Amino acid sequence: MGYAARRVGCQKLLGMRYLVKARVKSGREPHLVRAIDDATLGKGSIAGDEYLHNMDQARVNDQDVATWVETCFCDQPLAEERPYWEEYFELLSVKDAHSRRNCRHENGTEPWACCDCDCTKRLEERLATQGTSFSAKLRASND
Repeated sequence: MGYAARRVGCQKLLGMRYLVKARVKSGREPHLVRAIDDATLGKGSIAGDEYLHNMDQARVNDQDVATWVETCFCDQPLAEERPYWEEYFELLSVKDAHSRRNCRHENGTEPWACCDCDCTKRLEERLATQGTSFSAKLRASND
């Protein structure tokens, strides 16, 4: 079952991509590595394996701020995901990754468009060239 199909049943209304910036809480690094390795990060969430995907795509800068693009279908940004992220991270900012007026889900032209949309492709490509891999740095600091 695809990510969109899992999300349909949770009564989410709006789909949007968010640019998330966060810093791992002190002392939580080994726990986060274990949750990623055990594939238990986000366990119990309707978002399923999206948490692991986000950590795989996240980049980190020299101030140890991790940045990733996250798809969310909640009325309030990251309402479902926030408790899972806050177990490990201090969320520094969560903002729209692109203009809502251009979102096909938001304007009603394509329900659940965020799942397969490439609206943030340029942003994700730019992020991939900035900083370093969050997962690699996290693992290196916990070896």
